[in-house]
Amino acid sequence: MCSPSATLTVWASSWLAGRSAPDDVLAALHAWAPRHTIAAGDPLAGGRTDLPWSAHGSLPGSGVMALLKVIRETMAQPGSQLRLVLPVPGDVRGVPAGTAFAADAIAAEEGILIGVPGTDGTGLIPQWAEEATLQWTVYSTPIPAAAPGPDMSLGEAEYAMREAVRDAADALMKLHTTALGTAESDPRELIEAELADYSRHDYPGSIPLRARRILDTADHVAAILTVAQREPASAPTSASAIGAQESLLRPLWDAIRAARLVAVHASARESH
Repeated sequence: MCSPSATLTVWASSWLAGRSAPDDVLAALHAWAPRHTIAAGDPLAGGRTDLPWSAHGSLPGSGVMALLKVIRETMAQPGSQLRLVLPVPGDVRGVPAGTAFAADAIAAEEGILIGVPGTDGTGLIPQWAEEATLQWTVYSTPIPAAAPGPDMSLGEAEYAMREAVRDAADALMKLHTTALGTAESDPRELIEAELADYSRHDYPGSIPLRARRILDTADHVAAILTVAQREPASAPTSASAIGAQESLLRPLWDAIRAARLVAVHASARESH
């Protein structure tokens, strides 16, 4: 699983549909961090949820249970949706522009929107408070009317990820071929280590098989790209080299985000 927000989106959807227990959601989140806290990101959210405002601290201990309570209460409104967002500078699809939620979600490169599209709802963003603590901040925010992500089917997303595996491998080879120096580590071992980190995170049994394949393949592509960026042999040595690496890898990261959004949202819909 690519992020705490993706984990919470698929597991909370399965829980709300009665296909998973609250303890299953807790176990999935604890794979990210042993301790979760929760706080309101603005006074309005604090007043609506009775959570401490983040400027004045956070609710310790039972953070995950308080988080599930916020999700359940928000999703109780007919027509509510649970949406994952994975914004980055230059690609802020699905995020309500000009909001505190948007600014913090772009900084975190992830978040969740909950509510009825076109109305005011709730936003969630996880951030590392310290190495073993993940703090979830709750926002009052508009929910965009349009669904995030490109108009892509699961079949199209699966095909795009199969193509991306080949393109990522070609990019890794090209970066290593053109770089100065030699790598001390075998890229294949580094990729396997990255994949092992992804594999620590389980999926609900209710997730569609094709969506799981897409998410697994996206993790594979992401592992290759991470190694391509971090390996000493592929480290850019000039401004032009940095630009070349960016132009080579950025489209693949964009494809990964698009495929992950399609797969996670399909999983959330399937759970209901």
